Amino acid sequence: MAQTENKERLIEVTAKDLPLHCPSPNTTLWNAHPRVFLPIEETGEALCPYCGTRYRLTGAPAKGHH
Repeated sequence: MAQTENKERLIEVTAKDLPLHCPSPNTTLWNAHPRVFLPIEETGEALCPYCGTRYRLTGAPAKGHH
């Protein structure tokens, strides 16, 4: 997977991306911060406290998730 700079401040994720953490594995190393897990399951949205990236959960919930 190629590393990319996060120029978009909104990233849509699906149930297969859970548990959600920021930065994502494809974030460039210079743009990284400490990994933080984001609780997105209940509200469908989460905001990273380090970089301000907003994540939105799309699609149906994964089987086995509440």
